[in-house]
Amino acid sequence: MVSPPHEAMHRIFQHDPGLFSRVSRFLGIDLPKPIGATALPTDLTEASPVERRVDTLLRFETAEHGAFLLAVEAQGKKDPDKPASWAYYVSYLWTKYRLPTALLVVCQDHVTAKWAQQPVSSGPAQLPTLTLRPLVAGPHNMPVITDPDEARADLVLASLAAITHAAEPVVNAILKALSTALRDAPQDVADPIVEFTAHGLGNRPAKHLWRNLVAADLSFYKSYISEEIRDEGREQGRVQGETRRAAEDVLLVLEQRGLDISDDTRTRITECGDPETLRRWLRRAVTVHSTDEVFTDEEP
Repeated sequence: MVSPPHEAMHRIFQHDPGLFSRVSRFLGIDLPKPIGATALPTDLTEASPVERRVDTLLRFETAEHGAFLLAVEAQGKKDPDKPASWAYYVSYLWTKYRLPTALLVVCQDHVTAKWAQQPVSSGPAQLPTLTLRPLVAGPHNMPVITDPDEARADLVLASLAAITHAAEPVVNAILKALSTALRDAPQDVADPIVEFTAHGLGNRPAKHLWRNLVAADLSFYKSYISEEIRDEGREQGRVQGETRRAAEDVLLVLEQRGLDISDDTRTRITECGDPETLRRWLRRAVTVHSTDEVFTDEEP
């Protein structure tokens, strides 16, 4: 199953194809801003039972270098089978479209990034017939954007910075700068950035900070993450309501049986937030001879 971080790491380039030219300077090259960009089909399957699908495929048109293809792959961990697949993607695309083809691998940790950027040859050491040298974007070379003004100048790049540094302590400062910058952005601009960032963080601890920032700073946006927070609030309210009613049921049974209920007992029952405990007390309330017996064998 494809994970949300995997999707965010490559789909962000579909959302803003020009992002690659802005990222390229951090990769040691300087590509001009494209004058046109088109998303192409990602299915590279031939007439064989093996399905091969690149994550994102873009065709760029540039004034200086003409057209070229960019295949974007999201990589979450080292995989010894991947270099052969990547070499296939590049050679197949080159053959099919007759265009120069580049490969960008996006990673979220230093170990995977270091592994991915190593050149791999398909032939023997003395005959490196085809050598794969992917470009790699990761925490080792993506910018650390902690200034809201800098984030505001390029929201998509700031989102990618958060995604690629998701496992780094600095991600908290990046997220705070990004959320501040998004306050001034139109909703149709901010919503995809909020979601790309949330997906890219996955289940890492920074996800909770981002949710809180979105709830506090961007509460007027109706993005999926805001809806998710509201749904959780409604669910929490439902559970609290059921717990309150369960406590009332325990007290009602004790009162109907004519048992004396002290203030301490009433407080202990009404402040209990565990539905299972309240159900256990309700069952005991039907048969006990005093309210103290409701809590038999339980620590106060």
